[in-house]
Amino acid sequence: MAEGFYETSKALSEYLLFHYGKPEEVLPWEFGPSDALGYPARCVSECVAVDRLGDEARALDLGCAVGRSTFELARHCAEAIGIDLSENFIDAAGLLQRDGRLDYSFAVEGELGQAATAEVPDGIDRERVRFEQGDATFLRDGLGQFDVVLMANLLDRLPCPAKCLEQLPGLVAAGGQLIIATPCTWLEEYTPKTEWLGGSQALGQVQTLDTLCEILAPAFTLDGEWNLPFLIREHARKYQWSVAQATRWIRLAPTG
Repeated sequence: MAEGFYETSKALSEYLLFHYGKPEEVLPWEFGPSDALGYPARCVSECVAVDRLGDEARALDLGCAVGRSTFELARHCAEAIGIDLSENFIDAAGLLQRDGRLDYSFAVEGELGQAATAEVPDGIDRERVRFEQGDATFLRDGLGQFDVVLMANLLDRLPCPAKCLEQLPGLVAAGGQLIIATPCTWLEEYTPKTEWLGGSQALGQVQTLDTLCEILAPAFTLDGEWNLPFLIREHARKYQWSVAQATRWIRLAPTG
């Protein structure tokens, strides 16, 4: 199954580089889309309205992968929880939380690799961060409410994204922020076509943002929209360049 990719050493290497790689490691060329680097950090710095967060703000990073966005949320929040389905990713994120660094290698060509070290940036209090393995569609009880919930590159990798979205009103505190960033890459190996939020002929001309507005509108108001490029390196001469559609939603005060 496609989900099994995220438990492979290849995926772990690619995502450690994606989250923590130095610019010259990710893109060792003078040319190329350098504005697409640092995506996990930019999901926070460009999309979260940090001036609206209080001293005791809580953050939840759903689909946190190896945790860079979770650490970035901890710059602004007293507590940041990262949840991911991949045991491999959560183990790596936990080591980074504990030690602040993790040695790994990334692909150069064929079987050749390059040694590297993933490091949590200076100035981040790692004690504010914790990671746990979990399913974003069936979150455990007792998480509480959050002032920021981030879902970066998660939506189109869920078997039932609408079910995940239905949980969000209970997770985001009134006035809190929900950040969703997705390249809208709907694929049947991850999501049955009947569950796609956009891009299906059965839905007509409906795109993902249309469905997000429909599902979230009763509890959230759309507060911002951005196009965020990102770059995932497979090896020195092969990359995935994508543009995520990022939106910020504000939780309305419950009525009744």
